[in-house]
Amino acid sequence: MTHPLATLAAAHRQGRARGITSVCSAHPVVLDAALRHGAATGSPVLIEATCNQVNQDGGYTGQTPAAFRDMVLDLAARAGLPPDRLILGGDHLGPNPWKHLPAADAMARAETMVAAYAAAGFTKLHLDTSMGCAGEPAALPDDVTATRAARLAAVAEAHAPGPTRPVYVIGTEVPVPGGAASGATNDHGPLQVTAPQAVATTHAIHRDAFARAGQQAAFDRVIALVVQPGVEFGHDAVIPFAPDAARALSATLDTLPGLVFEAHSTDYQTPAALAALVGMGFAILKVGPWLTFALRQALYGLDAVADVLDGHAPRARLMQAMEDAMQAAPATWDRYTHGDPAARFVQRHFGYSDRIRYSWPDPGAQAAVQALHDRLSARLAGRAIPETLLQQYLPALPPGTTPDMDNVLRGAVTAVLNTYHRATHP
Repeated sequence: MTHPLATLAAAHRQGRARGITSVCSAHPVVLDAALRHGAATGSPVLIEATCNQVNQDGGYTGQTPAAFRDMVLDLAARAGLPPDRLILGGDHLGPNPWKHLPAADAMARAETMVAAYAAAGFTKLHLDTSMGCAGEPAALPDDVTATRAARLAAVAEAHAPGPTRPVYVIGTEVPVPGGAASGATNDHGPLQVTAPQAVATTHAIHRDAFARAGQQAAFDRVIALVVQPGVEFGHDAVIPFAPDAARALSATLDTLPGLVFEAHSTDYQTPAALAALVGMGFAILKVGPWLTFALRQALYGLDAVADVLDGHAPRARLMQAMEDAMQAAPATWDRYTHGDPAARFVQRHFGYSDRIRYSWPDPGAQAAVQALHDRLSARLAGRAIPETLLQQYLPALPPGTTPDMDNVLRGAVTAVLNTYHRATHP
């Protein structure tokens, strides 16, 4: 059975701008919104989990690949999305969660993880073995990276249940999963667009490594390469896509039949930039922080609305609960923020990097969100939120959104998804 993503390259070569949004989030509200959006538009929905988010040890979500699959399938059923329109992907699958260990140990654990992803029915697998393990340089030579990727592909092939065989993405011209320390500042320096020769080298070295490993059939299902088209964001700055700087990179697809590019960190790009990316062959657009950023905006806005409906000025109770949760788990944000305490406070709560997303599963945070839900439910019984109040604290709320908490949150996320949908389905 042909994988639905395998048609992207043909569409590009025929001059038809077509792409897909890769939703990279484990937040249930974001997933619910994405699945409902797919059901409403009739489009396939690609949802991806990273190696740090979901793995055999639970990752930071506490979920194995099978558990994550079951959660998404349950949400899809509730949203009315047919299972055959859902694509599950694994991002940066490799030794990254265990790179503090010797390579033999880290790769053994990576094999176990890839086997779990494949067995659970994840059919889009980004193999990323570029990071050095204990005693190795931070960035590995291309031949080592490719050999390890082929090793993981063999594991995936052995454990994928079918009938749809997995497709693969190779390359890693992006920060490590979860963000790199350099992304914590606004001074990114000149962002280096992937050189065309680097694309050719990556493809050739992986082709040879897969062949040596007896995985030619798997390599024939490589559908995309991860490249850097020149997009990135920091705490309060976004590096916009500059099409002219990426034209030579885009042209390399003419020599790589069957392939498109996968673009990471496309969050916060303008609609025109996203459409240009798709038109130039960057057909898989990954988005994650922007979705939970929009969700956080809506939650903080609703918290203020609830206080005003109670008859007093906003007291930021939800913000304080989130601050408590973040202070209890500094590893999720500390090395990614900089400056004095006031600057770091702003970055924690309002930065484009959205480090706060790691704290929503915290029990205290969940209790605060539930308390907000209960307050709003009580205040809205039989009444509407005044339009002027919504405009004050939720100015981005899509017109016509029913002003209950669930609809407001879904509407905030869906507004971002609509931007991507228009770019990928012009």
